[in-house]
Amino acid sequence: NQIGDEGASVLGSALANCINLSNLELDFSQNKIGTIGASGIGSVLANCINLSNFTLCLYNNQIGSIGASRLGYDFTNCNNLSNLTLRLYNNQIGDEDASGLGSGLANCTNLSNLTLSLNNNQIGSIGASGLGFGLANCINLSNLELDLYNNQIGDQGASGLGYGLANCINLKNLTLSLNQNKIGAIGASGLGSGLANCINLSNLTLYLFTNQIGGMDVSGLGFALANCVNLSNLTLDLRGNSYDDSDAQKLSIALAKCVNLLYLELTLACNQIGAQGAIDLGHAIENCSNISTLILSFYCNQIGAQGSAGLGSALTKCQNISTLIINFQLNKIGSQGVLGLGFGIKQLNKLTNLKLYLYGNQIDDDGVSGLTSAIANCTNIQTLTLGLRKNKVSDEGAQEIGSALTKSNNLYSFTLNLQSNFISDAGASDLGFNLSQCTKLSTLIIYLQENEILQSSLRRKILKFKRLTQKVVKLQ
Repeated sequence: NQIGDEGASVLGSALANCINLSNLELDFSQNKIGTIGASGIGSVLANCINLSNFTLCLYNNQIGSIGASRLGYDFTNCNNLSNLTLRLYNNQIGDEDASGLGSGLANCTNLSNLTLSLNNNQIGSIGASGLGFGLANCINLSNLELDLYNNQIGDQGASGLGYGLANCINLKNLTLSLNQNKIGAIGASGLGSGLANCINLSNLTLYLFTNQIGGMDVSGLGFALANCVNLSNLTLDLRGNSYDDSDAQKLSIALAKCVNLLYLELTLACNQIGAQGAIDLGHAIENCSNISTLILSFYCNQIGAQGSAGLGSALTKCQNISTLIINFQLNKIGSQGVLGLGFGIKQLNKLTNLKLYLYGNQIDDDGVSGLTSAIANCTNIQTLTLGLRKNKVSDEGAQEIGSALTKSNNLYSFTLNLQSNFISDAGASDLGFNLSQCTKLSTLIIYLQENEILQSSLRRKILKFKRLTQKVVKLQ
């Protein structure tokens, strides 16, 4: 809508009279609200001192410096708040404003749940440190989500946040989004030093992609992970950070100590990790034998056949995996690498959900045959995605895929991407015939564009599969 400053102020003044409110949710997003309107909304906080649950959405406005600082000031009276959500992204908030918010948060000592979205603003190191100062007082926090994506907090700001988090020793669930913030190894280590105090964490999500963390001492971040021995769920996104084998080796030492992990999502895409780095990370994963969900995204690195096989070998020690998602796109793993990966996959007797993205890896028919034969050994698989776009698969490989999967008696959903290979009508026809033998298959999606297929016999065959509830065949 377009309620603007005047509308926001009127609503704020009215709500300020509701002094017994305990639960309040306000959504003024995308309303052309500026500093005056934000101050009017702040009057609610100043008067409604009994609030215990408060959600305020002001994203995509123009509240600027004074508006955000005023909101922070108005939190002074909110001693009873236990649950607070502030969504203030895209608001031209700078250092002074963020520091003002931090000062306000310092008074909310009874907070147990805090969500603070400040992405796409103009917050630098001073503002981030101010927020860290506020968080240091919130010692009762058990759940924290802090989003500072696309600001400029740098090393000093990341370290300031780490200083604040060091006091939050009761945290159980933490999500930090600090991507695109010009954070280097020093900042990551400062952040890690703070996180090392959060020994009660069970769920940790760190988005640190597109910073400048690799290439130096990153042991601080690893030290944090090693200290958080109670972690059961870990998501770590470090793509685009100039990570090399040395950095991967340091990270693997820390991961090896997270023996209680049930869920691990590790994104190291668009770095400079080679075979040895992948092997070291594989050794770490071997120690996490309780994992049930494993997601590895290493696309655009240089792990090669040896690195892929090393990670495949690690899978043999993780017998509890039920969901496995691997993205090794553009890594030159070749057929030998995919065979090594398949060696590990075929040991996973509890596997029900498998997604493999292997685009642009020079995999030929032998590699595809070995991989699908390995998958067929996993008799409990129900959903399968194979991304084999732009490899060296011909008719023989297409036929082998279908033939192997006829043994997957529990498979009900299959997505196959064979774009940009060397498959003709004969291979497509064999693939369709073999898939028709998968008796429980109800969802089938196949991409075959940019091959050598002239007829649509495959589409006609698949459309005749009466048991399919969803069917998509892309030939052009």
